[in-house]
Amino acid sequence: MSIRRVSNPYDTPHRHGKIGSAMQLYEWDQVEKEQLSPTFARQVIHGENITVARVYLSKGCFVPEHSHHNEQISMMEQGRLKFVIGGVEKVLAAGEVVRIPPHVPHSAEALDDCVAVDIFSPPREDWKSGDDAYLRGK
Repeated sequence: MSIRRVSNPYDTPHRHGKIGSAMQLYEWDQVEKEQLSPTFARQVIHGENITVARVYLSKGCFVPEHSHHNEQISMMEQGRLKFVIGGVEKVLAAGEVVRIPPHVPHSAEALDDCVAVDIFSPPREDWKSGDDAYLRGK
């Protein structure tokens, strides 16, 4: 993964160090794409307090019901994704955003080829460790 450190003209002293001194710039086309199954791939950026992922689901991809302690916001960029969140079905289309509270069971099914950006807080430690078998079809 290519990460560029960017200098900041507003680099001023702050109680936690210099503001902007740790800024990192990412380009999605430079972030490794991880193919977890034949129908699911992701690109992931882990921060100190969040995980951001661009996810790719082929039509028919099914993410089984699961829950996690992370709050999740999913933003659809392309396609339609049918979510079942806490027993409620919602089809999310390009340009729409859904918030999934911590610990709420949810699943997803791609009705089209989909691209979405998911944001998680706190970071997805299970993704860092590879303990995410439900996404890998295991």
